[in-house]
Amino acid sequence: MTELLLPLPDSASAFRDIEWPEVATWYDRLDQLPTTDPSAWFHTWSRFESLLHEAASRAMIAYTCATDDTKAAKAHRRFSTEIGPQAVERATALARRAVTVGLDYPDMVFPLRRFQAAIDVFREANVPLVSEVESLSTEYQRVTGGMMATWEGKPIPLPQLGPFLVDTDRRVRERAWHAGVAPYLDARDSLNDLFDQMRTRRQAMAANADFASYRDMVFRAKARFDYSPEDCLQFHRAVAQAVVPVLRRLRRIRRERLGVSQLRPWDLSVNPYRENPLRPYTDPKDLARVAGRIFARLDPHLGRQFAIMQQEKLLDLESRKGKAPGGYCDTLPIVGRPFIFMNAAGIMADVMTLLHESGHAFHAFAAASLPLVWQRQPGAEAAELASMGMELLAGQHLGPPVGYLSEADAAVAMLDYVEDAVHVLAHIAAVDAFQHWVYTDPLGAEPDARDEQWRTIRAQFDPDVDWSGLEDVQATRWHRQLHIFIYPFYYIEYGFAQLGAFQLWRNSIHDPQQTLTQYRTFLGLGARRSLPELYCAAGVRFAFDGETISGIMAFVEHQTTTWRAQIGTL
Repeated sequence: MTELLLPLPDSASAFRDIEWPEVATWYDRLDQLPTTDPSAWFHTWSRFESLLHEAASRAMIAYTCATDDTKAAKAHRRFSTEIGPQAVERATALARRAVTVGLDYPDMVFPLRRFQAAIDVFREANVPLVSEVESLSTEYQRVTGGMMATWEGKPIPLPQLGPFLVDTDRRVRERAWHAGVAPYLDARDSLNDLFDQMRTRRQAMAANADFASYRDMVFRAKARFDYSPEDCLQFHRAVAQAVVPVLRRLRRIRRERLGVSQLRPWDLSVNPYRENPLRPYTDPKDLARVAGRIFARLDPHLGRQFAIMQQEKLLDLESRKGKAPGGYCDTLPIVGRPFIFMNAAGIMADVMTLLHESGHAFHAFAAASLPLVWQRQPGAEAAELASMGMELLAGQHLGPPVGYLSEADAAVAMLDYVEDAVHVLAHIAAVDAFQHWVYTDPLGAEPDARDEQWRTIRAQFDPDVDWSGLEDVQATRWHRQLHIFIYPFYYIEYGFAQLGAFQLWRNSIHDPQQTLTQYRTFLGLGARRSLPELYCAAGVRFAFDGETISGIMAFVEHQTTTWRAQIGTL
């Protein structure tokens, strides 16, 4: 083990209540260290960044688990708006040394390229702007996390509408859908104001860093070395040409099976292959317990890792009042553990969310032993391949003997899931196209223009749905996409990863063991290879041209046809 050049704490708890002046003092010490021994220098800096990251992550976890906890909110705000932006400034200064010191350091080639990208976009003038955007992001989480729906005369958290949104009674679904969108409509003006403030500051950041738009700045900041904005536009076109026609055919089948003349928004989540909604579990404890069995059957090694998360209480799965919306997996680098957060409501989507976040968790476990923190976490395009790939690899075990469902219901669940994944691919293209427009067109600053552009873009990617009388909801659907507010331009990664995940699934049908071996090899590489090389290690291609997507979609559509035939014989 490499000896550190500074005596650092053993636990991130030492940084739990840390204030910026003390953090700045640590950076001063790091800045004064000699770099004559690059290995010791990198290890010391990495250890400090890991401690600070874990302390910030624990504060964020505590806040998202209870957004109404004022103490947790204060701690999270301190890390995200006070410490975080200034830490980026000081870390960038150290990165300038690192790109010279680490030129010959093993397995740091790609992390060093990301360091250089961070140096290229950093401007001191942006530090307060980043802090302000983080504060606005926290406010978005507070507003949306506190939203309640009125159901049967009682207020409930929005995620708890989930079971009613998939009810086979169309009237129930419609009521639940309206109950879920009402709080967003009520908050339209405040959410528009939040986004106006975010966009203004982000465009100012880009101007300060000499970029034409925030989009161009983000591509550099996210170290997108393997594709460009123009490639994303190609992805949008390819999805429109190769995915949307498949989506149209699937929606025609959905409409026929539901026996309706037109699909309405509340008809898109219900499973059309069952008379009653799938209820994979009743006791929330069973959600994690059965998932553990599935992972153990898929791969005993992964099963043991998930068991560790259960034993060490690294799962917060149930929906409740005051909990932030959505789901995530965060990494605690000092203890080498992941943490999974989600809002389960007793529906099939909960199972797939847990499989997804567990893929991130297995990625964190696999890379935890890599010596430097920057070697462990690749870009989101690879991170999401780990999670979305796990959905399809583990999803094949939803039925007997270890899963949640009967053989017939498992086929129904996977058919419904894959059909939804096709819809999500189109949705991803729409969200990404919208963000390109928002930050490159001056009209992106106008709330009404944003709503109209969203409707125009959605018309290309969301076919055969009747929105008559619901135009106000259709126009503001983007308000519910937290990525647009909090993680701008972090969404197309899901599209690339979905294409990779479909390839993993195709490979697993032919050779499940080899596919799993390649998947785990990919996980263990962390961030030490380029994006195309990481995909190649997983046995798939990083490609999104029309021909590639058409071939993948042909396989997917064939599999859905096979499942429909299977359901008819069970």
